[in-house]
Amino acid sequence: MYGDSEGYGDRDRDRDRAPVEKPVKVGDKVTVEITDVARKGDGIARVNGFVIFVPGANKGDNIEVEITELKNRFAIGKRV
Repeated sequence: MYGDSEGYGDRDRDRDRAPVEKPVKVGDKVTVEITDVARKGDGIARVNGFVIFVPGANKGDNIEVEITELKNRFAIGKRV
């Protein structure tokens, strides 16, 4: 879904970058504000600048999410 050929990452470009410090890990539960909506409709939140995609969330939502996947430059969470 993310990191594929549909615009959520460029593997060649990312290879040359230093790893981003990740403020969350899989299983963490965090309260976030959805500040944007991605092209595919997922809510976008940030924790210390680190992007978290939340399927089914809407801009303006303040929700608790559980981190389900962790990638190099973003995470995916589900509403709890």
